[in-house]
Amino acid sequence: MRRRALTIALALLGAERAHAEPDATADASAGDEVIVVTGLRLPRPQADSPAAVNVIDRDQLDHAAPALADDVVRLAPNVGTFRRSSSAIADPTSQGLNLRGVGPSGVSRALVLRDGIPLNDPFGGWVYWRAISTLGLQQIEVVPSGASALFGDFALGGVLQMISRPIDDRLAIDAEAAGGSLGTERFAARAADRVGSVGVELTAAGLHSDGYTPIAAAARGAIDGDANSSDTSGGIRIEHTGGESQQRAGVHAFRESLDAGTRFTTADVKTVTYDAGWRWTPGAGTLDAQVFGGVQRFDQERARVTPGRATAASAATQHTPSNNQGGSVTWAGALADGQSIVVGVDGQRVAGTANDHLTPATVMATTLVGRAAGGEQRFAGAFAEDTLRLGPAVELAAALRLDGWQNVAARQTLTTGDGHAMTTPFKDASELQLDPRLGALVHVSPELAVRGSAYRAFRAPTLNELYRPFQVGNVLTAANDQLKPETLWGGELGTQVSLPGMFFEATGFWNRMDDAISNVTLAAPLNGATRQRQNLGQTRIFGLDLDLAWRPSEAWTVRIAHTFTDGKVSKAPAQPDLVGNRLAQDPRNRTTATLTFHDPRIATLMASAQYLDRMFEDDQNTLPIGAVVLVDVRAERALAGGFAVFATGENLFDRRYLVGRAGVDTVGAPRTFEIGLAYHLAGAR
Repeated sequence: MRRRALTIALALLGAERAHAEPDATADASAGDEVIVVTGLRLPRPQADSPAAVNVIDRDQLDHAAPALADDVVRLAPNVGTFRRSSSAIADPTSQGLNLRGVGPSGVSRALVLRDGIPLNDPFGGWVYWRAISTLGLQQIEVVPSGASALFGDFALGGVLQMISRPIDDRLAIDAEAAGGSLGTERFAARAADRVGSVGVELTAAGLHSDGYTPIAAAARGAIDGDANSSDTSGGIRIEHTGGESQQRAGVHAFRESLDAGTRFTTADVKTVTYDAGWRWTPGAGTLDAQVFGGVQRFDQERARVTPGRATAASAATQHTPSNNQGGSVTWAGALADGQSIVVGVDGQRVAGTANDHLTPATVMATTLVGRAAGGEQRFAGAFAEDTLRLGPAVELAAALRLDGWQNVAARQTLTTGDGHAMTTPFKDASELQLDPRLGALVHVSPELAVRGSAYRAFRAPTLNELYRPFQVGNVLTAANDQLKPETLWGGELGTQVSLPGMFFEATGFWNRMDDAISNVTLAAPLNGATRQRQNLGQTRIFGLDLDLAWRPSEAWTVRIAHTFTDGKVSKAPAQPDLVGNRLAQDPRNRTTATLTFHDPRIATLMASAQYLDRMFEDDQNTLPIGAVVLVDVRAERALAGGFAVFATGENLFDRRYLVGRAGVDTVGAPRTFEIGLAYHLAGAR
């Protein structure tokens, strides 16, 4: 089929076996083609999707040097996380995701899903990457363009979806244990089996690291040391299949503790999430209904540091409990030969409160010592998508979605040193937005295809942005209950060339974001805060994705990918001095080069080099963060009985590089090594 199997294998670093879940209703005739389910909410070969979709397949998840999910997805240069820092050391609330430089911050501008269930923290928008064990994933699909027309809130800058491994009709056991530099110890395990019509999957994972000192050497004081962390997680997934229907349910628990290395600077997370679904496939189409929800608690302590970092005292503790409940119903089917439609409705409720206990150096009757702020958000949406094939070479896709957003029951309580508490209710807010998306794919020839799309997308401010202040170093950023939703207009145009042994893809993109929410430096402090979340007038982002894959032989694969983004403030009526400034935390150039050798008789080797260009920490572009090249390697050798031994090296050349400059300079991880043992059993029936 137009050499698509080879094309996709090249694009995915030699992925011969990547597939979505069997229950994704994909046509079995697709053979070795990679089936994606995210770009259009309709399963189809990746090469036939009008939306650009990048895939990280099971082989790459197995053989990449990084063990943590966020470190793996950053191997795609159009994927960015806030401040370059890995979740091995980053505060959980700073782990935002952005695609192609759209809105880089601690709040995600991209929706993260697992099998259709949102993974973004409902209160804050960030992602708990350490709660995701890559051992349980079949593939990761990245759609780096505005996708609110299909997925609603949080999909402003795109979607990253993780597809779970299928539960097969035979016992499967996967386990991995490793240890290495920085006192790191980790394990992950998965067991899955199907007996008759019932399938069960159990997962567990844990990690502990003594860490390294994240404060830059020149800025360290007596209060700074190593940042240790630990996490544990576990889950169960159950499926039942009978006739034309399937039922499924799952529960997942996660806990993470982080000591940031500075006295009185910690973060702790506890979450329990659940979901259940029903799928009915009578032959004419597929009806899918699901519900999901969770309870979360985030606890944090921050320090008040003296000059020279000689001493520190607790400045504040924060406790942020939240919960969410949601659901969706979709129907997908064929209207006619070559035409398919998806329609659906979804909704979610989110509630949470940030409770701050402040310990100022001097307490007077009017001194603020307590603050509690929060509320409830409600989201609802209805969408429809129609895809039409015009002959064998042309496919069109059109989607339209109406979203409604409400912010209700919000209030703030301030407590002063004399014990007086004053509660102020905030006004309810609501808004409707209609988001369209149009896409087209043209196979000019068996070797050449062209795709393009145009879209509008939105993201409502989170409860975190509206009501929760946060502190990094000595920099306090205030919340803003007056924030408005962000709106994105954008488009992309790309081409892909498939030749024997080679694949090349180029995509140009342009985005304009109105009312972009940014951390703005204040002319005068506001209740001790020197920055505040504010709606800027407008930002503009344009750029280019390039991807070249070459397979010179069956065992070797070479891939070079590059993303150029130019993101700037184009309008800022309240802060005119920001116009023309580059967006904070957004490098212009990101490049990844990967070399893979795979021969089961010898070994599997993967080496990757990542270039991150210079960027700025702040909105005023006064705090530069230099460029860096990072090199990682992994080698694995299969042993008898399903065992394999592996070794990894990250930041192999021990580059010292900045990751943040918020009040104090922080640095990335030094060179680390790890050795481990893996086990894989695929039993027979």
